Amino acid sequence: MTRYAALILAFLFTISSTAMSSDKITIGAIADLTGGTSDIGKPAALGLRAAVAYINENGGINGKKLKLKLMDSGYKVPEAITLYKRFRDSDKVSMIFQWGAGETWALARTVKKDQILSISDYLGADICDPRRWPYNFISGVDYSTSARAALTYWYKEVWKKSPKWKEMRESGRKPKLVCLYMFDSPLARSAICALRAHAGLLGITVGKDQDVSLVALDAKSQVMTAKEQNPTVIWHGNTTMSVATAIKDSYALKLGCDHIVGDIGFDRFLPLLTGKAGEGTIGVAACAFPGMDFPHMDTVAKYWQKTNPSVPVEKMRIHAVQSWVKALMAKKALEIADQKGKINGQATKAALESLQGWSAFDT
Repeated sequence: MTRYAALILAFLFTISSTAMSSDKITIGAIADLTGGTSDIGKPAALGLRAAVAYINENGGINGKKLKLKLMDSGYKVPEAITLYKRFRDSDKVSMIFQWGAGETWALARTVKKDQILSISDYLGADICDPRRWPYNFISGVDYSTSARAALTYWYKEVWKKSPKWKEMRESGRKPKLVCLYMFDSPLARSAICALRAHAGLLGITVGKDQDVSLVALDAKSQVMTAKEQNPTVIWHGNTTMSVATAIKDSYALKLGCDHIVGDIGFDRFLPLLTGKAGEGTIGVAACAFPGMDFPHMDTVAKYWQKTNPSVPVEKMRIHAVQSWVKALMAKKALEIADQKGKINGQATKAALESLQGWSAFDT
């Protein structure tokens, strides 16, 4: 199994100490329920809870129940570090689920030292080197790879073929990329270096990046600055609400370019938020969208309704589905380790690395 072990679907869609009794295995989860990415962190947490319920009602881990200790860090690194120490020292977890870039990076050396396996929703390529970070795994295609794929798709299928850009193509002008994202967010900027380098390979000119907050309700000044550069395509690296703001402002200010949205900002609610302004937007996704005709999606919906009865299944977001991938990765690793007689970081790491051709609902 590669370091990117997971159900993979982009825009073009394919411990130290043992934490178990005779009938229970504990996993710690650091979530963002109140911080800067809580708009996607909340549904991710609800999806994780649903997935654990499914696991426990369908045999658990070789008959052992999975206990989820899910705690809110508020998307703040100090709180995440405190939670990790609690999970390690008091709860004696068998592995941890992580959420954001900041906490994942802040804990990377500690996770390695403690040999506690971590599966993160932060899909940054920078955390995927098994030689440097052997205990860090991710639950989808890394952001840099998916960003390069999205830009390639736009270049080949839109820039090269769309009547919209025919006159510019025939005049010999090159397309131009401008990136909008929050500069201080490791999550939002994680794919930018790869994206800019790849643009150069494709012959796309790269303009000046624009700093847009993850919680922006107005991005007109950044859009106006971008407009002065005459871009043909904008890359959006933020979460959904912020991206929707920037796309709507781009439409209102007649920017006239195309839009590509990264993993953390692209879900089925984006078209609802942007309306006509978002028509033609290209997006990247790490897994299948809720409601898609995709294997086992009915199971995901069923357990969402069962564990979150106050939240209609129509409001389930893609980040909840990604949580299922993360949980089922953990299930498989724990099962293999348990069958070999020892659940710890080394055993679960070896289990994940041994997988070939794994699918999320494999038993």
